This record gives sequence, structure tokens and C-alpha cells, in this order.
Amino acid sequence: MKYLPILMMCWLCACKSAKSPTLAIDLFNGQNLSGWHWDVPDLDDKPEAAPPFFVRNGLLVTAGEPGGHLITDSLMADYRVEFNYRFAAEPGNCGALVHVSKTRRLYDMFPQSIEVQLKHGEAGDFWCIGEDIKVPHMRKRRGPRKDWGVDGEKNRRIPNLTGDVEKSVGEWNNMRIEYCKRKIKVWLNGQLVNYGRRAPKGKGQFALQSEGAEVEFKAIQLSPIKKLTR
Repeated sequence: MKYLPILMMCWLCACKSAKSPTLAIDLFNGQNLSGWHWDVPDLDDKPEAAPPFFVRNGLLVTAGEPGGHLITDSLMADYRVEFNYRFAAEPGNCGALVHVSKTRRLYDMFPQSIEVQLKHGEAGDFWCIGEDIKVPHMRKRRGPRKDWGVDGEKNRRIPNLTGDVEKSVGEWNNMRIEYCKRKIKVWLNGQLVNYGRRAPKGKGQFALQSEGAEVEFKAIQLSPIKKLTR
């Protein structure tokens, strides 16, 4: 994706112009991981080892082991990220991270961000990683206020609104995440599954996890937005 920097400049210009049409940028070109970089703690002392992120048959694959994150090179604000994903074999854990900033913020592994869970059976949950977000019915969904937090063993999980709306294992799921003016909305397979406000401000990166299960991704696209979809 050697033209990504030029496309990002066009994308930023589109964000500033009220007359510009919405531009969708392919974050993944189906051939290599240009435009991304990884952070995998286990590889610090093993630079020759293969990272858990690679391309196979035109799909972006996160292997699950070792744990780590594939992060966009570019910073962005007020955007929509849409992608398709499926578990390649046994279902398990994975995540998409919104507004990534400081790497290894939690447990020397997870970057500061709001995670949109892809874990089988819990897709669409929010996880707070060094950042917080406010959602409707906060106490009912997150438990006692004294247990809330963004670090360590505090209750960082905010369950989704709908329960499990994933497709059967092996089928493709569609995930759409919107961030605009410190608000986040998440759709899974066309259904609104989570939203919140007072999310991180400014610009951030987007990331995909390697966390225990092999997951395939395709059609990863980024678009500028001026407001959240209703």
C-alpha cells in the first residue's frame, strides 16, 4: 500500500471540506501489511521469530499466538472503520482497538485504547484499557461503581446491548465502528450492539489483536465522517 500516505492526505482534506464526498480507504491491500506495524512483546528478544500477523490467500490473519497488536501507522479522528472477520478454526478471543495511543499500557501488553471485543460470544462488548467511556445504564451493565476502572483487576468490561448476534463459526461477520466527537458506536452484522460517549479525545490509531485464536480479516476500510450514523 505504497500510496497510503497520499490517500491519507486526501482523506484529511475531505474531512475539512464540506463539499468533499466521503472517501473510503482500504487499510488492507490484500497483498502485504503496508500501512501497519506490530507490537509483540514476546518478539523483543526474538527478532528472528515470525510475527503473529501475516497475509494468506488475500486475507489478513492474526494467529492468536504470541499475543500482540497490529497497529495502523496513521493517526485519525472522526472516522468509520468497517471490516469482515471470521474465526479460521476454533473460535476464541480477539479484538479491534479504537483510538490507540500508548503501547503496552496494561500488563505490558495492551495499548491504551477502547477495545471493541471480537471474542466469540461476546463480540461488541467494550473493554476499557487505560481509557474510559460512558454508556447508558452504566451500573446495570458494569456493576457497582466502586469496581469500575481502566487498569489491573478493575471491572473494565462493558457488555454489549444485544447479546450474541454473531454468525455461525466459519461464516463472515461484518463489524462497523464509528468514532466521532468523543462518541463511539458499534454495529455487528447490521445491528447496533454498543455505543458510548466521553471516549478518548484527539487523534488515535486503530489496531487488531492476536489474543489466543486465529482470525481472518478482509475488506478493512476507513472513511471520514462528520457525525455518527443514527
